Amino acid sequence: MTSIAKPVVAHPRLKTNALGLTLRDYEGGMSTLCAGCGHDSVTAAIVQATWELGIEPHRAAKMSGIGCSSKTTAYFLKQSHGFNSVHGRMPSVSSGAAAANRGLSVIGISGDGDSLSIGLGQLSHAIRRNVNMIYILENNGVYGLTKGQFSASADIGSKLKKGEVNEQPPIDPVLLALSVGATFVGRSFSGDKRQLVPIIKAAISHRGLALVDVISPCVTFNNHEGSTKSYKYTRDHDVEAVEADYIPVCEPIEITGLSNGSSNGNGHATNGHADGRPANGDGDLRVVQLHDGGTVRLRSTDPSYDPTDRANAYQHISGCQSRGEIATGLLFVDESSRSMHDVLKTTSTPLVDLGHEDLCPGSAALEKLMGRFC
Repeated sequence: MTSIAKPVVAHPRLKTNALGLTLRDYEGGMSTLCAGCGHDSVTAAIVQATWELGIEPHRAAKMSGIGCSSKTTAYFLKQSHGFNSVHGRMPSVSSGAAAANRGLSVIGISGDGDSLSIGLGQLSHAIRRNVNMIYILENNGVYGLTKGQFSASADIGSKLKKGEVNEQPPIDPVLLALSVGATFVGRSFSGDKRQLVPIIKAAISHRGLALVDVISPCVTFNNHEGSTKSYKYTRDHDVEAVEADYIPVCEPIEITGLSNGSSNGNGHATNGHADGRPANGDGDLRVVQLHDGGTVRLRSTDPSYDPTDRANAYQHISGCQSRGEIATGLLFVDESSRSMHDVLKTTSTPLVDLGHEDLCPGSAALEKLMGRFC
């Protein structure tokens, strides 16, 4: 995967993170996508999120398949590992990378065509296995790389630039993920960096597969009147389920005067409290001092929404869909689930660092193993 090299120019007083790296250190090549493409905004959010988390670039693995979305991995974390797989096969390659080295932050980038058509089975089984990875699905409702045909996520009644109307029901990746047991589900809009960055940070920190569906308009083929994946339509129909923020793992911060008790530091996007529940019923604003000296502002959201309740999340998203609305925010999270590493009992040492005697224990060990099947 090649791109245009960026000039190595940086302001000497750029802010650094805990590793001493600047935002420029988390960028990649120059984008060759269309000017105004929503995918470039997603890239900017990934750069911001990984920089704020202090991800070591050499401990990140960028995975992608085929399509405009899969070019995104060339545009961030230039010093990390990367693999551009064949169409729809990114999840299986990511599963292998995660299994071989549990110390990697696996960042999978895919699109609605790559994931919901040829890659639908791969996506479903990666969710079922709860692979330790963030799965960002850049959703624009069309096949941009092959001139704008409808994809499997195109809504009924959505129009192509040439006037053709879609008559096929869409596959909603968020509802799909909930139905097959995903342990983290979020949705955002490429034009809403304030919401998208903390969701990505929470997804990267989650143990297991975190699906983040991002409505990312295609400015060339699907940003016109009649499109339900355009900038205007998304802004007009966005319904934020929760006010999301992110609090990293740390000692608990006790908050007095809030109806649902104290917040905790479990490291995920929050809906008022750090434990995922609304802040307080009367909507009062609370400012909380954080460990790093910063502050977080908490305000109550809809008290009926609980992102830890799978059935409630499914009902809320379906209800929004029936009203022509797009539910965004942290939609569901289950932190008590077991990841692929927990189930398979994979080694904590990367396979590349294991010695020969560990990888090849000898014929006696093989005979003992085979004896169980005789």
